[in-house]
Amino acid sequence: QEAQKKGWRSRAVFKLDEVQNRDKILRPGMTVVDLGAAPGSWSQVAGQLVGDDGILIASDILPMDTLPDVTFIQGDFLEAEVFDAIMAEVGDRQVDVVLSDMAPNTAGNSAIDQPRMMYLCELAVDFALSTLPEGGALIMKVFQGQGTQELRKQMQQDFSKIRSIKPGASR
Repeated sequence: QEAQKKGWRSRAVFKLDEVQNRDKILRPGMTVVDLGAAPGSWSQVAGQLVGDDGILIASDILPMDTLPDVTFIQGDFLEAEVFDAIMAEVGDRQVDVVLSDMAPNTAGNSAIDQPRMMYLCELAVDFALSTLPEGGALIMKVFQGQGTQELRKQMQQDFSKIRSIKPGASR
């Protein structure tokens, strides 16, 4: 309700806002790719933060209403056509930040939901590793549970710094 009162698309905006206030990862002029972007609240915040000199490319398998200064590409970023469309929008720039607020459709059963979530996290990490230069950042939602520690260990091999944050806006 608070998010709607303030004109945001969902309460997820408060999670990214809290991370940004703490770590100042997103800055004007950056190139950002937002995976699993619909309904678009992270794109709303990130688009404002990168400003007119930055680029924000949002992608999701679900449709998303347009946002000012955000390029939306509907489809599965694992498909070559969608990945190529994202990279065509990036152009000659480098991707500075990959955002992922992806989550599976939950069944209410952690034995089903957790492996689905870990799979989405692995996909986001793979995308980040294929697009980010050294020093780039990945901000990703993770459901804590089975597989989390293994994912963290794997990421420690590929990223220089890893931080877990549980924003107050999380459930």
